[in-house]
Amino acid sequence: QVHIVESGGGLVEPGGSLRLSCVASGSIGSAYVMGWYRRQVQGKQRELVATITAGNRIVYGDSVQGRFTISRDRDNAKATVYLQMDSLYPADTAVYYCYLKALPWSGGDWGQGTQVTVSS
Repeated sequence: QVHIVESGGGLVEPGGSLRLSCVASGSIGSAYVMGWYRRQVQGKQRELVATITAGNRIVYGDSVQGRFTISRDRDNAKATVYLQMDSLYPADTAVYYCYLKALPWSGGDWGQGTQVTVSS
């Protein structure tokens, strides 16, 4: 079983910055892929924000490229993924979900989400 805890969401003004953190523990395997997705409207599908593999291969969503930076840490007990968000727009307002794929052949696990609101 995987336990995922996100933190760092909140309210920020346009042009500001926030840093999200996600700690995964339990049956995390190699933490093959970790990342962030977001849902901007209730009922809409989650969209990719950024993912990073155990080998540090990174993919960004088109709308955040150049503004957001993903990174990760790993020790024996847990894996952590960070999302540094700069130059935030109101359109970045969403619930941000942490994602973990423990092994190449495993399904994914999700955190409960953290709200990010960009507003003046």
